[in-house]
Amino acid sequence: MVTVDRVQTGLRVERNVLKVLKALAEYLDVSLGDLVEGIALHAFEGKAPFSAETLAKIEQLKDIYGLTLTAADAHTLDDR
Repeated sequence: MVTVDRVQTGLRVERNVLKVLKALAEYLDVSLGDLVEGIALHAFEGKAPFSAETLAKIEQLKDIYGLTLTAADAHTLDDR
């Protein structure tokens, strides 16, 4: 186990992305913060954070919550 110092932060996230992240965290039985940390740490090392099984679940959750955004959209989003 590694001991860390966590801080509370306000983070703005697109509504449907957040819905999918929260549902995925629930599915994986981890906190939303732990999920985001894990995704970030994997990305920092250029590693994929999810198994094929988890990616299939993510696709289901995207359909359920109407998430149509893709990685190509990441730098083109504009607030209402």
